[in-house]
Amino acid sequence: MAQNYVLTLFTETARALQEADGSRTSYARMEAGASGEPDQLTDREAEFIAARDSFYLASVTSEGWPYVQHRGGPAGFLKLLPGNRLAFADYRGNRQHVSTANLTTEPRVSLFLMDYPNRRRLKILGRARIVQANEDPALVASLMPDSYQAIPERAYVIDVVGYDWNCPQHITPRFTEVEISQAIRPLTTEITQLRAEIERLRAQAQTLENGDRK
Repeated sequence: MAQNYVLTLFTETARALQEADGSRTSYARMEAGASGEPDQLTDREAEFIAARDSFYLASVTSEGWPYVQHRGGPAGFLKLLPGNRLAFADYRGNRQHVSTANLTTEPRVSLFLMDYPNRRRLKILGRARIVQANEDPALVASLMPDSYQAIPERAYVIDVVGYDWNCPQHITPRFTEVEISQAIRPLTTEITQLRAEIERLRAQAQTLENGDRK
């Protein structure tokens, strides 16, 4: 667990509850040495982020309501930029603009990235800003996945504050259609070969049967 993540989220009330529950000592060690500087994403986090084809984005409305939105795209659509920064293109959609509106009054966001097959999850805190396509077309274009048929309207740019790797407990493995296809490919290949062999043997048997009748 990176230090600034817990330093950011552990309020005095949370620390008091930890003390009462007997967990404060271990969590205090996690906070030890935290300076308030952002947790720097490493190659491990970069590799994990690049493999994701979706994540959940939490923001807060101007009235204080939490809002969670699913974001998806080709694997790697959430990109790691220099300066401990994440960004992704926002495509034309249902035009509700809830997340976009939230960021105009409160930039703090939380990202939740899941790897169901391997039972891993990464939580990220950051401050986000909106960059419209007409403000920086080069940036928005650079965030578009190759050959992806969608119309980008803006970019979300997130300065990472902290992150945390969660334990795998209670994560149920789930697999995409592509992952299932890859896993069963040897079986489908074998089935295809066996069917071809069956057809060959049937044809051979039919030939022998026709010869016996002559």
